[in-house]
Amino acid sequence: MRIATSMIFDAGVANINKQWSQLLHLQQQVASGRRILTPSDDPVAAARALEVTRSADILSQYATNQQNATSALGLAETQLSSLNDMFARLKELTVQAGNATLSASDRKSIAFELRARFDEMLGLANAADGQGQYLFSGYKGDTQPFAGTVENGVAYSGDDGQRALQVSATRMLEVSDSGREIFDRIPNGNGHFVTDYNSDNAGTGVIDGGSVTGNFVSDTYTISFAPSAGGLDYTVTGAISGPVATGTYHSGDAIGFNGASVVITGAPVADDTFTVSPSTSQSVFATLGNLILALESNTTLPAAAAQYTNEIGFALRDLDQANDNILRVRSMIGSRMNELESLGSVNQDLQLQYQQTLSNLQDLDYAKAISDLTRKQTDLQAAQQSFVKISQLSLFNYL
Repeated sequence: MRIATSMIFDAGVANINKQWSQLLHLQQQVASGRRILTPSDDPVAAARALEVTRSADILSQYATNQQNATSALGLAETQLSSLNDMFARLKELTVQAGNATLSASDRKSIAFELRARFDEMLGLANAADGQGQYLFSGYKGDTQPFAGTVENGVAYSGDDGQRALQVSATRMLEVSDSGREIFDRIPNGNGHFVTDYNSDNAGTGVIDGGSVTGNFVSDTYTISFAPSAGGLDYTVTGAISGPVATGTYHSGDAIGFNGASVVITGAPVADDTFTVSPSTSQSVFATLGNLILALESNTTLPAAAAQYTNEIGFALRDLDQANDNILRVRSMIGSRMNELESLGSVNQDLQLQYQQTLSNLQDLDYAKAISDLTRKQTDLQAAQQSFVKISQLSLFNYL
């Protein structure tokens, strides 16, 4: 085979360029600290690194969502905590309002403070986050959830939705609660049944909240009074069940029927009636509004004073139910925040694992790389010097 001078030069230059290219690649690896600069360096590891990077990015988004969820739940919990603190004062004022020695002026003073508390509660129910989204309006974050007055009642304009965030691959976490669930859907009475009086009662009878003594038979019962030789008899009649109990009335004695027991005190008269009906839902605003209106009413007549005493008892009972309901919602929020804390810990562990995997796939072995770089420099120098020697070979040197 005939070797032309041009072939020697071309082969020498190509070899030097190849050595330069390899040396440059090693230098870039050392400078970047990465073993894989292009997918061709290690196609399998490059594909795996891309998968791990994508998973780490998704995990970072979950971490951001967890922070946002914690912030939203923390804000809601703060509002409900303030509301629970308010209930302590509301119950204190209600107990104070039940003092029989208070004058009409004293009651109006209490009512004045309760109106201020009513407005404060309405403000807490209409709380918004830093972006102007209402906390307790369900999916309707841009709609003010509550509006109204003591006299006309408070209406809810939101919905029953719960906004949620994806906080892990398998968990959509609720970050809000419906205002209807917190402030409106509160069981009145004792949670099983609710007691009430007839506004036409002429006597001074006062009924308590009652208690469940067995399997309460759901029905609307009427307790009526009629004169008898022994003084005054009572009859308990169910709208469906018919007459279920009778007896002679004694103030403070329990009246039991169909799994329920109530106590009536005072002096009812013939034809006075009280009712016991299945518990329903009542807004906390309605409870507070009824209390305020009772305090502002004229209670000089004995029958009106008995009705006022009944209203105070009902208010204490329903405020307890409202407070328990808010505590229930706070407990649910606390459970979600605990779950977020656990998910955050898991995310940190996964992020560490992803970083270690990426390091194993991409990071450079500096000892090997520097050794290769030194060797490649030697190879390049040898190629350059040998090319110089070979390029000087020519027949013209012997002429």
